[in-house]
Amino acid sequence: MTLRLVLALSLDGRLAPPAGGAAQIGGAGDREVLEQALAWADAVLLGAGTLRAHGSSCQIRRPELFAARQQRGAAPQPITLVASRSCTPAGFQPDWLFWRQPLQRWLVAPAPVGQQPPSGFERLLPLQGWPELLAQLRAEGLHKLVLLGGAQLAGALLQADLVDELQFTLCPLLLGGEHNWLPAQVRLQPQRWQLLESRPLAASELLLRYRRSGNS
Repeated sequence: MTLRLVLALSLDGRLAPPAGGAAQIGGAGDREVLEQALAWADAVLLGAGTLRAHGSSCQIRRPELFAARQQRGAAPQPITLVASRSCTPAGFQPDWLFWRQPLQRWLVAPAPVGQQPPSGFERLLPLQGWPELLAQLRAEGLHKLVLLGGAQLAGALLQADLVDELQFTLCPLLLGGEHNWLPAQVRLQPQRWQLLESRPLAASELLLRYRRSGNS
């Protein structure tokens, strides 16, 4: 399995302005490479807090990406996995766009095996640990996973040494504040990453894609 973290960042490594809220700092260039990552993926993983902030998930809109997925026999959109600390997440609103998006919605949460998913979700995957979850996803035939955040979820998976690739859109902004892409409490062993791709995007944005050294 390949797990790719995809984020838009300011020049000072922030996900959002100091006041917080939905992290939407990327422009047209970021949207293009985000959709390309979604088209590559079998599934998308995001935290419940990120879903609460946005009320929706990212989806593919470009016809040529739909055609490429259809050609390889994939569904039009990758499955959306929402990671939650509870199998009955609080604060989920029935009027969110998320429930009307053309997506398969699976909930990932601590739960007994066999428990039924809450309303709006097709599946409930019991979360016993991140390595166990990734093994279950592989068994389901899901081998390419895009991680869209938030920062706590990204930090947990990086700390568990489970992230294989980093895809950053560097946006020409200085934001300041506390909303770093990697939480301060995350403790990592020093890691070296290999540059796979670097190219300018629209509106002075820059794509940077890395793979963790040692991964084939």
